Amino acid sequence: MRRVLGWAVVCVAPLAAATPPLVGDAVCAQCHRAEATRYSTTPMARALTSVAQCGILKDHMDLRFREGVYQSAIRREGEGSVLSVTDGRQTLVAPLLWAFGNGKAGQTYVFEYAGALYESRASFFKSVGGLDVTMGAAGSTPNSILAAAGRQMDPAAARDCFGCHATGAVSAGRLHLENLAPGVGCEACHGAGERHAAAVRSGDVANARLASLGKMTAEEMNELCGRCHRTWAEISLNGPRGVNNVRFQPYRLTNSKCYDPGDARIRCTACHDPHGPLEAKAGAYDRRCTACHSAAARTKTCRVAKAGCVGCHMPKAELPGSHAVFTDHQIRVVRAGEGYPN
Repeated sequence: MRRVLGWAVVCVAPLAAATPPLVGDAVCAQCHRAEATRYSTTPMARALTSVAQCGILKDHMDLRFREGVYQSAIRREGEGSVLSVTDGRQTLVAPLLWAFGNGKAGQTYVFEYAGALYESRASFFKSVGGLDVTMGAAGSTPNSILAAAGRQMDPAAARDCFGCHATGAVSAGRLHLENLAPGVGCEACHGAGERHAAAVRSGDVANARLASLGKMTAEEMNELCGRCHRTWAEISLNGPRGVNNVRFQPYRLTNSKCYDPGDARIRCTACHDPHGPLEAKAGAYDRRCTACHSAAARTKTCRVAKAGCVGCHMPKAELPGSHAVFTDHQIRVVRAGEGYPN
């Protein structure tokens, strides 16, 4: 099982589509302006930002966190932010390089020390308005000033995490930070666009086509989204077990009794607009549920209510250490007193 980078989405493997040569979102927007404009505001588009561009660190100029004898601080200095950790006798100082997560729930930072990348032990959590222990580090106790600052990312973990939070960061199985575009861009899902863009310019319609994601079955889309959100097979084989897997939506959705791998009505994009922000109103999903569960379709309908389906059948669960709740995508009839279904 891959390591967790902070609270954010766990990375399994870099997206195969995120391979240079890439043209970038600006080129895609020349023809697909509406989609590109809407998508630019989403958490996926902002899954990774440079510290220089990080809004949370700009808005929070002096963040502090104490853990035992260690006092940590993240302070804004010019166009960057600097992490410092002290035990009263010695101090470690390192400029932060990258911010993982858009901060809707939390944000974890990456810095370089002695030639290696480290994830910060302290992360920003929106619900507490400040720093707390990074979720992946919860339950451990630092035994040195470097451990209090963060933990080293091995090459595989760095490759996988940047591969999912950025576009173009991985080539030939290796991490190339010099090539990355922060965030999940158009080409991360749709594929490298150089040939497509060139074909469009030349009027070569036959070679302009990219793979049609709109024709995917539920299973095909689960595999695509599961490259970063984790597939059913990945969690089944490696865990985690219990409520810690609530955020791995492809796994939870596949466990639903109503899941049909060939039915597009239960794939990820049947409920979620991939180019727009997440719909937060529970009632907005009712029509998706009734697309399958209705008297007209002669399928089983709810005896209790005709609206607010997800509030009952997709309950929320708090993920320990995340300071956030996640919607459980294992669709089911929830019975009083039953535990979390793994």
